[in-house]
Amino acid sequence: MEAVLQTRGLLSLPPHPTRVRSLLNPSQGLKHRLFASKPLGLNGLSLSYKRVPSVVAKPNGLSPKEKSFICKAEAAAAADGQPLFGETPTPKFLGIELVTLKKIIPLGLMFFCILFNYTILRDTKDVLVVTAKGSSAEIIPFLKTWVNLPMAVGFMLLYTKLANVLSKKALFYTVILPFIAFFGAFGFLLYPLSNHIHPEALADKLLAVLGPRFLGPLAIMRIWSFCLFYVMAELWGSVVISVLFWGFANQITTVEEAKRFYPLFGLGANIALIFSGRTVKYFSNLRQNLGPGVDGWAISLKGMMSIVVLMGLAICFLYWWVNKFVPLPTRSKKKKEKPKMGTMESLKFLVSSKYIRDLATLVVAYGISINLVEVTWKSKLKAQFPSPNEYSSFMGDFSTATGIATVGSRILLLFIQRILAKNVNARLYYKSSISLDVELSVCLVIVLFRIAFGSTPIETLF
Repeated sequence: MEAVLQTRGLLSLPPHPTRVRSLLNPSQGLKHRLFASKPLGLNGLSLSYKRVPSVVAKPNGLSPKEKSFICKAEAAAAADGQPLFGETPTPKFLGIELVTLKKIIPLGLMFFCILFNYTILRDTKDVLVVTAKGSSAEIIPFLKTWVNLPMAVGFMLLYTKLANVLSKKALFYTVILPFIAFFGAFGFLLYPLSNHIHPEALADKLLAVLGPRFLGPLAIMRIWSFCLFYVMAELWGSVVISVLFWGFANQITTVEEAKRFYPLFGLGANIALIFSGRTVKYFSNLRQNLGPGVDGWAISLKGMMSIVVLMGLAICFLYWWVNKFVPLPTRSKKKKEKPKMGTMESLKFLVSSKYIRDLATLVVAYGISINLVEVTWKSKLKAQFPSPNEYSSFMGDFSTATGIATVGSRILLLFIQRILAKNVNARLYYKSSISLDVELSVCLVIVLFRIAFGSTPIETLF
């Protein structure tokens, strides 16, 4: 029988089976035995390859062509948002990963709340300063130069010191909570006590001695609590929006997510402008339902500051929720950490960058153009709407009209940009996009003014 099997070329039985079993290591497994570079040389065991096909792997596993094919397939799957080989697909909603939605939706809500507050504060600060007794729109240049600018510089120095000491979470709460506390205290404490804490008699005496040339500085002293509200409202826009929100957004989002969702934040900002304008309009018209002798503006101010405080607390809650439940993106850590720079070192670094210098030039030019028009426009508005409630009601309508105009121009601009992107080069595309955005916004504002007020903004001024 043994001779027959050997002649068939199939298998020859070993004389000592126990010895053969000891040579086969069970831990090596089937994979090791099949993909070995050479067949096992066992005493008494021979394999014949004439009639029985065998599977023998290549020494290096896969050939270079096969490896290249798999790598290309994985890259294509990753580009299409599909899971790679061996990975489980991530859950999605409307084509967006749920992990991404857990970051983007809270960020969008935070941005909405921040800009909702900013619109209310921006409209209210103008009403307080322009319509106050013994004050006018001419106080604004003095206020921005001698109060707003020093406080902004002081805050920058303080923020630099705190950023080197506190963690990012503690820094966020340390900066935003004083704003919320101040606006709540102003609506319920400072404004009701304004007749007692403002040195009106002293300001009148100094004005009689110094003359009308010092009307602006003396008006700041006369209504110092209103001026403090003005500065805090200005800092809310530059600090909470530019520093806190965008710093946090850049921290938790990747570059691809930023390219995809940051433009939507701009659209949501203008939607917040519409809703906040309606809110200002509603609270400003409460005076119509009140009896004589009631300070309607004080009641309107309490309502609006209550909304600001609630929105501020919602911002803090959303910030806490994202840090608690959303996994932050992993970023490659450099071997050497960046040295912490002081104030002068930071200024030197910023001045050395040409891109930051260009951005600073844009901001300065924007501020100068606003200041050239702001005083004249707001003085005309005071002549048209001398009451604080009337002035605030107009500012609510103006904010709503601005939001509608901006949203409409952006939507229309998207269709025009798609047409331009197919027919022009990149540089001309960006130039034409900026000019079209400005022109469409101006045209829509003029049309809305004509519909709502029966005159254009230029006719309103003159």
